[in-house]
Amino acid sequence: MNKNSRKALPLPISPENALARPALNALTTAVVTLGVVLTTGAASGAAQQAAAPETQTLHVLAGKSVLINLETRVRRVMVSNPLAIDATATSPTQVVVTAKAPGTSSLILWDQAGQSKMLDVLVDVDVSTLRDAIQQAYPGEPVQVQAEEGRVLLSGTVSDPRVSEDLVKMAAVFSKEVINSTIPAPPRHERQILLEVKFAEVDRTKLEQFGFNLFSTGTLNTPGSITTQQFSAPTNQASQLAGTFGQKVGTGSTTSSTGTSTLSTTAATSVAFTVNDLLNIFLFRPDLNLGATIRDLQTKNILEILAEPNLMAISGKPARFLAGGEFPFPVVQGGTNFSAVTIQFRPFGVRLEFTGYIADNNVVRLQVIPEVSTLDFTNSLTISGFTVPAISTRRAETEIELKDGQGFGIAGLLDHRTTVQLNKIPGISDIPVLGQLFRSRSVNRSNQELMVLVTPRIVDPVKAAPPPVVLPKGPVPFLNIPGFDRGLPKGEGAGKTPEKTSPK
Repeated sequence: MNKNSRKALPLPISPENALARPALNALTTAVVTLGVVLTTGAASGAAQQAAAPETQTLHVLAGKSVLINLETRVRRVMVSNPLAIDATATSPTQVVVTAKAPGTSSLILWDQAGQSKMLDVLVDVDVSTLRDAIQQAYPGEPVQVQAEEGRVLLSGTVSDPRVSEDLVKMAAVFSKEVINSTIPAPPRHERQILLEVKFAEVDRTKLEQFGFNLFSTGTLNTPGSITTQQFSAPTNQASQLAGTFGQKVGTGSTTSSTGTSTLSTTAATSVAFTVNDLLNIFLFRPDLNLGATIRDLQTKNILEILAEPNLMAISGKPARFLAGGEFPFPVVQGGTNFSAVTIQFRPFGVRLEFTGYIADNNVVRLQVIPEVSTLDFTNSLTISGFTVPAISTRRAETEIELKDGQGFGIAGLLDHRTTVQLNKIPGISDIPVLGQLFRSRSVNRSNQELMVLVTPRIVDPVKAAPPPVVLPKGPVPFLNIPGFDRGLPKGEGAGKTPEKTSPK
């Protein structure tokens, strides 16, 4: 070994100046293990060229400083890009490199013997603040942020393309050059809720006359045995007659979900049932067909279907329905003698608003607001020559949890009306005493009840259909080859061998 040569050793960076942020531990470790080798002595040019070490790379964050300790005395220091870094020899064996702005620069060191060493210094952007900002703004997004040669690299998968655009805007504050390699996640199929609703209006006066045909006095079908848990079932009270059941003729048996009962001939009995609410007609009997009952009531002009909307909405999103119209009404504005009148419109008819949420185990939480409104000219007002009708409204608002396919009903929205109609012959009907013969007066009373039947169903997005199977077209070529089936076994059993025939 040459007497004037020294052993080349890596010169570590002072750990006192290592970066303290945990997010940059990997980068800090790489910088600490980086060394600068300066060889001294009178080695020949060929030997120096053969033993010249490779150029080392030093990564420094913008705004940070790195202290380089050397074993030899430094005579001169030079940087190629003073806009990126600044290097200062603080002592004969120490050099401080300060990163000023993102970019690259070469750092050249000369020792007392004239030997030189060059380092590539890469000034990166400090993206730790950007990582924290992204984590706070989008905590569920697995986005990786890296810095390289002054550029900010974004990678990972984002839930929405708009999130990717926001990330680029946030990164643009730290660097003018942002490389966005994020990939939007495939669209997530939201579960949907289909709401089947029936708005029905029932004439309670006719219903009381027809009600006895809806019930049975069988042993196992006693009214009151099954209820809706919200409304009581019809009660068996003799003092409140709603109908008289006829005689049971003959013997026989009926089978229900709980067993078999035997019917025998009995005398005529008078059993009364009180219809406490309309829901009991449909729900207290498990063996009653709802669709058939509604059709039967429609044919007897007892029940009228106002609307049957089917609404579908994404879980958590509202849906609205209106079957009706809007009527104009004047609004008197302030001014001289209140003469300014503007026209506004107000909707009326059958309205439905609902918001559904799908919870675990296919439980649907519904917030339903049904409404039926009609124009009421009997309570109208006259304003500035305009006749403004009143609005008769029946509205309900409820929140309930149901399983997929379960239904519930809303009833009890009553409308009692009394209408007095006077028919007379003008003139002669106003004569005292005799005028009574030429006029008539009738009083009509109506008792209507609104019923809303709601059934929610969970609808999953339709999956893409599999590609159709391509069948061969026309005759298959190899099946038409002469002698294709020659040599196949003959006979009934598959294990039989073909019989050998002697040539003729």
